[in-house]
Amino acid sequence: MERELIEQYANGSEKLALSIRGLTREDLLAVPESKPGLGKWSIQEVVVHLMDCDAVFADRIKRVLAEDKPALLAFDENKWVSALHYNKRSAEEAATLFELTRKQLTAILQSVSDGALKRTGTHTALGQQTVLDILGYAVRHLDHHIKFIHAKRAAMGKEMW
Repeated sequence: MERELIEQYANGSEKLALSIRGLTREDLLAVPESKPGLGKWSIQEVVVHLMDCDAVFADRIKRVLAEDKPALLAFDENKWVSALHYNKRSAEEAATLFELTRKQLTAILQSVSDGALKRTGTHTALGQQTVLDILGYAVRHLDHHIKFIHAKRAAMGKEMW
């Protein structure tokens, strides 16, 4: 199960890249209507959010693997969206950084022992977390946001299939 989770994590970058394939800059920046299931962010904001979060998750995992019970800082995602100007960034570059982060971390995760995956850190809001907890959250987090991207594409009449 643990190694399967690493494989799911590794395959996530392809999901993200496919979810934005064929979209124009205008499509990426379109703010969805206020309807259930569409969320409040543009696809652009979602993609950059995913990239930033994955960088944070990778940092947390590396800290837990390398340090003894490190502190894992929480952050306010809504403040990051506005303060870091997500709509002025590139979704394509964000997807590339997401892919590279996942490739690098996957190589690390594939080389550590099963025991190392159970090492812990302390999240400032959630308490004790293992490497596997963080990894599982990263997998679920991507899937959660990919659903929003697909719903936004459908609302624009730009479904992938």
